[in-house]
Amino acid sequence: MSIAFGTDGWRAVIADTFTFGNLRRVAQAVADYVSQEMAANGDKSTPEVVVGFDTRFLSDRFAIETARVLAANGIITWLARTDAPTPAISYNILHKKATAGVVITASHNPPRYSGFKLKAAYGGSALPEQCAEVERFLELAQREGRGPNLMDYDRAIDEGLIRRFNPTNTYYEHLETLVDIDKISQGELSIVADPMYGSGRTAIRAILSRTRCKVHEIRGEMNPGFGGIHPEPIRKYLDMMAATINNLHADVGIATDGDADRVGAMDGDGTFIDPHTIMSLALRYLAGKRGWTGDVVKTVSTTMMINRIAVRYGLTVHETPVGFNHIADHILNGNVLIGGEESGGISIKGHIPEGDGILMGLLLLEIVADAKAPLKEIVADLQREFGPTCYDRTDFVLKKPVPKREMVERLQAAAPGSMAGETVREVLTFDGIKFVLADDSWLLIRPSGTEPVLRVYAEARDAEMVKALLAAGRAMAGLEDQ
Repeated sequence: MSIAFGTDGWRAVIADTFTFGNLRRVAQAVADYVSQEMAANGDKSTPEVVVGFDTRFLSDRFAIETARVLAANGIITWLARTDAPTPAISYNILHKKATAGVVITASHNPPRYSGFKLKAAYGGSALPEQCAEVERFLELAQREGRGPNLMDYDRAIDEGLIRRFNPTNTYYEHLETLVDIDKISQGELSIVADPMYGSGRTAIRAILSRTRCKVHEIRGEMNPGFGGIHPEPIRKYLDMMAATINNLHADVGIATDGDADRVGAMDGDGTFIDPHTIMSLALRYLAGKRGWTGDVVKTVSTTMMINRIAVRYGLTVHETPVGFNHIADHILNGNVLIGGEESGGISIKGHIPEGDGILMGLLLLEIVADAKAPLKEIVADLQREFGPTCYDRTDFVLKKPVPKREMVERLQAAAPGSMAGETVREVLTFDGIKFVLADDSWLLIRPSGTEPVLRVYAEARDAEMVKALLAAGRAMAGLEDQ
């Protein structure tokens, strides 16, 4: 039984490691952890856990089995009636003042995967130490030969231990406190919404149903195989959205991943708008138009445009390792205006400490409606004001894994004084190695800690310099023969 938790839970291939038997064991470990925490805090009330699921194969059945185990341990389980966005489930943890949450989802992973995302009482991913405690209970039960408790579903319903609910109503109401739906309506936009067959389906359409906008949803039907693609909102998987925008002469397209915590977009020409740009547009709008204040948190692989916007508005920037859990730490312990990462997980002040693709898609629509201009022109204006920037990333499969620390130390020792004609201003080593150049261009080399993959990222003032930096990164890492 190979079960290991990451920062957001456990993911594995369905029918291989992700089986009903293993799922019940993990659910029992969560129940043991929740019961321990309640006892340690002297809380004698009945614990409550919110459980949701996505559109993947057997997700609804996995969620029911999770609820049956929790109910058998005396935990009231709020079980979603249908698939729902992960941010909706997470928000309901706060709304219901629950002890924890579980979402059965593998997010943007290929369709053969399922996952068990563990959420804390604050509505974000469980902390590493909390996940470690769940793993400890899992190992303890295995050593003791103790199987999971399991309660009959109908009996649990009758006794009120499993309570079915609709997680979207309160979530949608909350989003309308963060986004100006009336302003979006006034824009009378033609919008293509692409949930990529994931649990964000119907969300954009439902929220804007009473507006003057026209929302055309594609890939919103139930399709556990995701049409043969990865449900990740990056350009190579969005051909259908680009074609639909062209056919309908739509103004903008909004795409969300398999569980709707990531976002991607397209303008009216079908040009992809990456998360770097979406976060930059959002920061400029929130600080400049709304007058919001607070810190800005971004991961090490996110655009330097964020830093330049922050300087304009007198905001402090914090740069973290890759992973939204690092951003969440700042949100939970400070006054954060916006936090986000290159992969499309972004959140803003007043929301839960995790990425939300639906929220950010709506905010982008508000930005377009407010500007009364095409998204293409808004992006061009952003580039004129805070650019120019160009970004790319390449992933290399290595012949054998390379320890991250070993590679970072080697590259740091051989750090050049300049790259692509620019002086190296700073070298950062808290997640891989990042070379920041005098003109704000940068090169990041990050060996994976879990698989034989090396990721090389670069941002510069034009595509040619990005290409040169990526080539330099490949040479420095010794990848000429890969």
